[in-house]
Amino acid sequence: MANLGYIGLGVMGSRMVNRLLDKGHTVTGYNRTRSKAQWLIDRGMRWADSPREVVEAAGITFSMLTDSAALEEVVAGPGGVLAGIAPGKIFIDMSTVSPAISRELADRVRAKGGEMVDAPVSGSVITLEQGKLSVMVGGRPDTFEVVKPLLLDLGPKVTHVGANGLALVMKIATNLSLAVQMLAFSEGVLLAEKSGIARETAVDVLTHSVIGSPMVQYRGPFVLKMPGEAWFNVNMMQKDMLLALELGRQVNVPLPTTSATNQMLTAARGLGLADRDFAIVFEVLARLSGIGAD
Repeated sequence: MANLGYIGLGVMGSRMVNRLLDKGHTVTGYNRTRSKAQWLIDRGMRWADSPREVVEAAGITFSMLTDSAALEEVVAGPGGVLAGIAPGKIFIDMSTVSPAISRELADRVRAKGGEMVDAPVSGSVITLEQGKLSVMVGGRPDTFEVVKPLLLDLGPKVTHVGANGLALVMKIATNLSLAVQMLAFSEGVLLAEKSGIARETAVDVLTHSVIGSPMVQYRGPFVLKMPGEAWFNVNMMQKDMLLALELGRQVNVPLPTTSATNQMLTAARGLGLADRDFAIVFEVLARLSGIGAD
């Protein structure tokens, strides 16, 4: 059993800690808002008052943060990860952020004798709870071999994709496909509905058809009833779409469907739906189609 740390106890991070505790690991955690972590403290997670204290208490520290700015603050800010890094310590960042920023922070961690890998995940809350999460890892091969058993405690598929930053590239490529699929699914449902087919029937047929990817199967029903708590909200998904568009510009890959889907996410924000799950693009399209989403 390992002595672990975890920084960022949001929707996904908190459930990962819960899973690590279930596996028998010792976990020291930090979150900007302590109250959100109380249920984990009640389960036995140790509390730290700063990212630095987490890193100092653990041999291997995970993080799951909102965006590149949040990661930079947690790593390089006062009382941050870099202040606690010492030779032999490993930092695993599971956030979806800029590959370039992640590489730069990895260099700074190594300069202090530690190691860092980027390890974003593919999956959702339900995927994690079912033990079906997949993890992509970017970093040195020897570091990957050290952290792989811990990552397998979170999900059955752990893949080393290359050097630092490349796991983030893979995650960005994955997430742009999620949003594009959700928009295409919404188009199909609404086309069927406006032609006279009940929405419930259209959703049932499509989710069990050849287009029924795992994401469509678990998120498609959201067009019938949106979850009270967003699994992955509009702002978070648009952050990833913008990362994809910027990466596409850098490597000269046109991303036409990503661009179109990004505009629908902007429309969702304009309608005051930024905090809803990104499946809310269905409602945006429904309004444009002249029908309500309910």
